[in-house]
Amino acid sequence: MFVDTPIAACIERDPKGLYAKAQAGQLKNFTGIDAPYEAPENPEIHLHTLDRTPEQLTETVPQELADRQIVSSEH
Repeated sequence: MFVDTPIAACIERDPKGLYAKAQAGQLKNFTGIDAPYEAPENPEIHLHTLDRTPEQLTETVPQELADRQIVSSEH
């Protein structure tokens, strides 16, 4: 599963200020700042976070698993 969030959105949403610390050089090897990150080429499930609410995203995974008949869609 790939939770796809652009780095700018990660920085904006960061409640602990870790991205700010990494940008200031206080945290080393921080993914996306001074350590590389390569998005998966073909993730089985790709969640785009900018255009969907957290509630919508949490519905996506079970629905995707049901669509693939990995889990039952019955409750």
